[in-house]
Amino acid sequence: MILARVDGVIVSTHCHPSMVGCRTIICQPLDEAGRSEGAPILAIDPLGAGQHQRVLVSTDGSKTREHVGDPKSPLRNLVLGVVDPLGKEAN
Repeated sequence: MILARVDGVIVSTHCHPSMVGCRTIICQPLDEAGRSEGAPILAIDPLGAGQHQRVLVSTDGSKTREHVGDPKSPLRNLVLGVVDPLGKEAN
């Protein structure tokens, strides 16, 4: 599992059948200090995370394929949670 920042949304006119109806986002992995680390990754986002929000991404491909219901899906990454901003109190 990695911490990442949402940097954009992917729109496709043609995709693998397992991706139809799935929202795919560009996630920039972050280090423990919140700085960009490594290359961006793509992840399926069933939660609707917003631009620049921090998210927890599972890199367990089997869990992602289970989520889309296709054991042969090329998908690997899945957003599991949206991280609350630091220093904000819950309402």
